This record gives sequence, C-alpha cells and structure tokens, in this order.
Amino acid sequence: MTNHTPDAAVEARIDARIHEQLDYWIAQLARLCAQPSISAQRLGIEECAALVATMLAEQGYASEILPTGGSPIVYGDSGAAGQARTLLFYNHYDVQPPEPLELWNSPPFTLTRVGDQLFARGVSDDKGQLIIRMAAAAAVRDVLGELPCRVKFFVEGEEEVGSPNIPPAIDAHKERFAADGCVWEFGGVDYTGRPTQTLGMRGLAYFELSVDTASLDCHSGLGGSLIANAAWRLVWALSTIKGVDERIRIPGFYDKARPATPRDLEYLAGLPDESAAFVETYGVSGFLKGMTGGTELRRAAVFEPTATINGLNSGYQGPGAKTVLPARASAKIDFRLVPDQTPEEIGPLLRAHLDAEGFPDVEVRYLAGVKPARTDPDHPFVQLSIQAAEDVYGVPPSVEPLIGGSGPLHPFIHVLGLPVVTSGCGYPESRVHAPNENIRIPYFIDGIRHSARILYRLAAM
Repeated sequence: MTNHTPDAAVEARIDARIHEQLDYWIAQLARLCAQPSISAQRLGIEECAALVATMLAEQGYASEILPTGGSPIVYGDSGAAGQARTLLFYNHYDVQPPEPLELWNSPPFTLTRVGDQLFARGVSDDKGQLIIRMAAAAAVRDVLGELPCRVKFFVEGEEEVGSPNIPPAIDAHKERFAADGCVWEFGGVDYTGRPTQTLGMRGLAYFELSVDTASLDCHSGLGGSLIANAAWRLVWALSTIKGVDERIRIPGFYDKARPATPRDLEYLAGLPDESAAFVETYGVSGFLKGMTGGTELRRAAVFEPTATINGLNSGYQGPGAKTVLPARASAKIDFRLVPDQTPEEIGPLLRAHLDAEGFPDVEVRYLAGVKPARTDPDHPFVQLSIQAAEDVYGVPPSVEPLIGGSGPLHPFIHVLGLPVVTSGCGYPESRVHAPNENIRIPYFIDGIRHSARILYRLAAM
C-alpha cells in the first residue's frame, strides 16, 4: 500500500467502527479474563497462551507459540503484503494471583460489569491492554479494507515474574520481531484524566540476604551473651547499605547513574502534581528529605536509584513471648536502577561492600533483575503517538521520561532498536495487582482509538 496522509474523515470512520464493535471486544475481553494465567503459580499458562494464539488467528494473524526457558511467547503476524512500515505490539497474558479472594466483590476470573466499570483479574494488567490492540487493528482494517502497516504481536507469559526469558528470546528472534515502532503493554490516563506517554523504565536488581549463626535457635537467656544472633547480624549488615540520609553507601553504586537532563526536567515540570493524592492514598504524613511536591519530588521518584528492604524473616513472630535467639535471618531487598546502571554490576558491588564492612558471613543471592531503558523523546514515532493522544483526549499527554517501575523494556530499545510508546485503558484507580482490579469503558474506548491512530498514522511517517 502506498503511504498516505492521515485523513480526519477516515479516522472518524475508524472511531465509529470501534463503537460498533465495542460489545464484541468486551465479550473477547471476558473470554480472555476467564482463563486464569498466574505465572507465579504456573497456573493456566499454557492454556492461556493457546487461547491468545487462537484469538489472534481468528483475526487473521499467522499465530505461533514460541517456546522459551519458561512460559511461551505468543507471536502474531499480519504478513508483509507490501506495507512499508511495521508496528509491534508488546503485551503479556500472565496475571498476578487474585488473593485475598475475600476482598473481591465479584469472582476474579469472571468479567463483571458494574455501571461503566469492568472487573476481573487482568482486566487492566494486561488482558484489557491486549484486547485494545486487537480491537484497534481490526477497526483500521475494517475501514481501509486492509491494514496500512504490517502488524506484529509479541505476547509473553512471564512479565509478572520479571520476564527472565525475554532477553534471550529476543536475541534468538531479532529478525522476526523487527519493526519501526513498538506500543508497550500499559498506558492510560492520570488522576486528572489526562493521557500519559511513558518513555522509559527504571531497572531492578533483586536479592535475598541471609545469615546463619548456629545450627538451631537457642534460649536467649542461655546464649544471649555467648552466641551470635543472626537477626542482629543481618540488621547490622543492612544498616551499612543505606544511611539515614537515604544515600546508598555501597562504593561505586552511583558511578554509572545518569542524572536527569534539562530536557527531562522540562517534561517533569509539565506533569501534574500528584503529591496530595499520593499522601491520601498511602496515608503518609509527608515525604523523605522534606520534599513537598513539584519537580523535585518527580525527579527523585524516577531519577534517583533506591535500595528497599522488601521483607525480613527471623526468629519468633507469633503471639505472646518466646525468648529465643535466632539462628538464621533473611531479608529480601531490591535496588531500583537508572540509566546507565545494570543489575549485573550491583551484585559484585554489594558483595564487596559487605565484605569490607565485616560481614563476609552474610550470603547474597541474586534473584532477578532487568536493565533500565529509555526512548528518545524526539523520535518521530514518539511525536506521532503524542499528537495522536492529544487528538483523542483533547489535551496534550503528560510525558514521563522515566517511571519508577521496571519491565523488560531494555532489549526492545537496545537490541531491536525500537522506539517505544504507550497507549491504553489504565487509570489510577484500576487497582492493578489488588482485589477488584478494574477498567472504565470510556477509557477502554479511548485506548482503542489512540492505538488505532498510531497504527493508521505510522503508514504516513
């Protein structure tokens, strides 16, 4: 197909088709949400992969299930057919466990409509987002008679457990996943209803620290002055990692941390101040280091690496008193990383630091990690997505140069060389990972419209 200039009348017809097919796509969303796919428990993974492959095939894509070292990738391809451009949709079919079940107001794997809300596990993260892409491509195809771009789907099943097999899979299938741009798995609106455009994600390095000081717990009155307490050893070791000033004390930790640029700060200054909503949501009295809001808070939230104790385990934690000296203690900790830090370098730095501080007995076990990554905000594909969002929502999007969370973004940007944008149906009260996960139908519709415009306009880029 010859490249064309986007036509407002055509886009209006695409919007009309989206509305005509809305009930069908909500039914498809119900079909997908009904299949449990909990990666943490390996529950329903193969079955959901097969369902996604079937649903893509029903829409005319050549679908294939690609094995990995863990959960399979579902690959869909519309075929070349002479199109000059290719768009890749990245999504995931796995979900978080639904527990605690007693806090759900409806069965978690049954799509339930209440007013303009749809409730189910995965309805926002990430099955609703996948359906949006399928619906957008279908609407464009129905109006034009064919897709103006080659469309590929990359749908994985391990995002909720860190996507450990995605980097090697991309290395093995670079040509298969090649494209001109990628629409990432999440997107939507902020607290004000303004669309968001996310251009990067922090990295992650996740560890378990443990120490054993004896073969079994001891009576604290007998051994308290004689035997090393594993809980104290671990607490003392943890206290060396970060100071009360929130500065991480591991030598070399900040050496590769790239600070925010003036361009980054410009985008951060344009974001809404959500500090009040944050305080209300989490019930906190204020922020670290006396921060109150504005650009300073936004910069710290995404451009500063962090060290977080996620959990501690040692000794007796039941009701009443038990005077025990713990023989073992463990902790889970994570480090959020900024460009150009890597998780591979953090483990050796942590090990060397603990040794130097006198804690060679503290075992360090690396559990998971992903690299940080960013898309160039001035890339034409990014600007296309930003303009499309403004046209759909009626206001310019909030552009986030980096967000605090992590995901398998790095190989898409730095191995496949793709600019990556976001578009979707999420909103701040979607309750992602929590009971009563939900989306709102108006945001579902607008997410389809935005993705459709990205696809339609890419042909003219």
